[in-house]
Amino acid sequence: MSKVKLDEIDHQILDMLIENTRIPYTDIAKKLLISAGTVHVRVKKMEDADLIKGSSLTLDYEKLGYSFIAYVGIFLEKTHMTKFVLERLSDIPYVTVAHITTGKFNIFCKIRARDTTHAKNIIFKIDDIDGVSRTETMIAMEESINDKKRLMHTIFREL
Repeated sequence: MSKVKLDEIDHQILDMLIENTRIPYTDIAKKLLISAGTVHVRVKKMEDADLIKGSSLTLDYEKLGYSFIAYVGIFLEKTHMTKFVLERLSDIPYVTVAHITTGKFNIFCKIRARDTTHAKNIIFKIDDIDGVSRTETMIAMEESINDKKRLMHTIFREL
């Protein structure tokens, strides 16, 4: 897989889009002193190269009543059950992220819940999936770092 060649203008465009995916191209163009057409062409180039894949919306889950976060490590009875278990996990909307992992767990996932009782019910649903032998849960006390821009800037410096 070949790397996408990016210049400083591309970096600045990505920086602004990570900060606000809904920023108009005209606003980006004004800040960078280039035309909106140039921004459009560059973003399209990055989309065509699959560097940019869609855009996302950040919700304030606390305001929605879902501030409880837990991480659940899943032990499988047999590793060949991984795909089946992942399909069942995707049926549970409160499981927001799942990774196949090495080490202690076969699968590691993040759940969002209203409170501890709701989280317990979600974890029990996970435990009930055929192929899951047991789970281990860690409660997130606070999300201290969630910064996509720091990684992006590091990657750009390494290029």
